[in-house]
Amino acid sequence: MTAQRTLILASASPARLGLLRQSGFAPEVIVSGVDEDALSAGTPADLARVLAEAKATAVAGLAEADGAIVVGCDSVLELDGQALGKPADAEEATARWKSMRGRAGVLRTGHCVIDTASGRRTSATASTTVHFGEPTDAEVAAYVASGEPLHVAGAFTLDGRSAPFIEGIEGDAGNVIGLSLPMLRTLLAEIGVGITDLWA
Repeated sequence: MTAQRTLILASASPARLGLLRQSGFAPEVIVSGVDEDALSAGTPADLARVLAEAKATAVAGLAEADGAIVVGCDSVLELDGQALGKPADAEEATARWKSMRGRAGVLRTGHCVIDTASGRRTSATASTTVHFGEPTDAEVAAYVASGEPLHVAGAFTLDGRSAPFIEGIEGDAGNVIGLSLPMLRTLLAEIGVGITDLWA
């Protein structure tokens, strides 16, 4: 019987933590403190991966992460070739929703997994196409007033008040919420870790 490995989530996202807990994990949370605005990349998919790598690397270097498996994630919405993160304010969130109505965007979530015991690491980006409905101006205003879109990449989430305004998705729903469990399993396997070994 091998000793239980510690799983650390390098993210402040309650949605990511919830996904992991629902799936049988009991991760510790250590927020990286990475300045996301200081990082850039050539494409939205690359940016999501670079941000995830930066978060995981920052946390993996901490003494309290010694011997643990560290998972870092970051999400952006790609629309018209642009990477859209959390809106800066209510005005931006309103404009974002009015531009997304009746269209499709691609939610890109970068994932980085680091085994601090072996030093092995790997990363990739999962992509899910999101088809937006056509909420009325009044519905957009009410949603923005709820405050929710200011805290989520792309100004929407599948597991909150914006769910009625999303017509459908193509791909992994968990990825839109913030973490793709199938991708996590694949990346763990790449560094020689079985996902079931991390169940609580």
